[in-house]
Amino acid sequence: MFNKLKFRIQNEIIALLALIIITTVLTLYYNFTKKKINNDYKQIIENVYFKKTINHFFNKLEPRFKKISHKVEIGETLDSILENYLIDKKEVEVLKKKLSKKVNINKLKANQKINLTIDQSKNSIKEFIFQISNKERIVLTQDLENKIFNERVILTKLKKHIYYNENIILQSLYKSALEKEIPAGIIIEFARIYGFQVDFQRDIRKKDKFQIMYEVFVDEKKKIIETGNILFANLILSGEDNSLYYYDTQGSIGHYDKNGKSIQKALMKTPINGARLSSPFGMRKHPIDGFNKMHKGTDFAAPLGTPIMASGSGTIKKAGWCGGGGNCVVIKHNSTYQTIYAHMSKFAKSIRAGVRVKQGQIIGYVGSTGKSTGPHLHYEVLINGKRVNSQTLKLPSGKILKGDERKLFETKKIKLDVLKSEKIIGLN
Repeated sequence: MFNKLKFRIQNEIIALLALIIITTVLTLYYNFTKKKINNDYKQIIENVYFKKTINHFFNKLEPRFKKISHKVEIGETLDSILENYLIDKKEVEVLKKKLSKKVNINKLKANQKINLTIDQSKNSIKEFIFQISNKERIVLTQDLENKIFNERVILTKLKKHIYYNENIILQSLYKSALEKEIPAGIIIEFARIYGFQVDFQRDIRKKDKFQIMYEVFVDEKKKIIETGNILFANLILSGEDNSLYYYDTQGSIGHYDKNGKSIQKALMKTPINGARLSSPFGMRKHPIDGFNKMHKGTDFAAPLGTPIMASGSGTIKKAGWCGGGGNCVVIKHNSTYQTIYAHMSKFAKSIRAGVRVKQGQIIGYVGSTGKSTGPHLHYEVLINGKRVNSQTLKLPSGKILKGDERKLFETKKIKLDVLKSEKIIGLN
């Protein structure tokens, strides 16, 4: 009896193991077959000839002229885009030859829109529209009989508007300006023109004020396409006015104070907006090395990604890795001045050695690369190769308008004051 029970249990175990093995084999086979079917299906769907056949089939069901709006994806070329719509290669070459006179067809930007109308009866382009800029687009219309493209350039008519805004600074200049819906480009320019004389962290106090009058250019839908000049600016610090006026006479273009003195100097006082002075020039205990050493620069703590500006015009000597300084940019301004910007998260577009940059131009963004305990900008100024304290540096004063230029400036200043007053009371 015992042997029979033992034999039955052994058979049940063997049967169970067999069932598990068979189930496992069948599951593996099913998964393999499913994966193979999916891969085969994917290959068919992604096959360029399959795409062309499907496009051709559906095109026959649609009207003769088909309008297409194509958004350029990363890596796409004009050839690959038009090939996908079954356009003949010879026709593509004719189109490219005509288009290349106006734009660089080898450098299509991601998300750029291309609009075209296709004659589906001949698989030919009837109309091709390429946006060159916010204000300009080129339209190529094909004479289908002679196989030539006629060109016309359409300019978007922009209307200039002048706005006046003012606000109390409670947290930061940037936030207070955004509350008034001032465009970001205007805010950055405002910070740049005051960057020669104001430390935005230490000089601005709660309940200080700003006033600004600036230009914007809008299209027919009243959408802001681009920003213009700041015509008037005033940063009221501790009750004291710091008015600036835009003067646009050739050779003296820029912002001047009420006495006709240009605010532009060799270098800006701070090359970053909204930052906190976290470590001044001088001896300090190094936060990473742990011993006292000379800090030959100025550190500005700021959120990751905050734009960093060139404090003066010049040529980039280096844009790359600087060891403990992480990603850094070195700018040579002239035979005397040189500046260094370290610990960047990344460089701005087109920033590389040999490139000429303008004062106030964005060259990179705040990071924490290299020997760093947190996001900040390490900024150095060198005079004849020697590092100096950028915050106590006395820089050459800007140009002072004299003679006839001063008279013209005074006239311009009065006109801007009148326009500002009209904007404030709502007359203009």
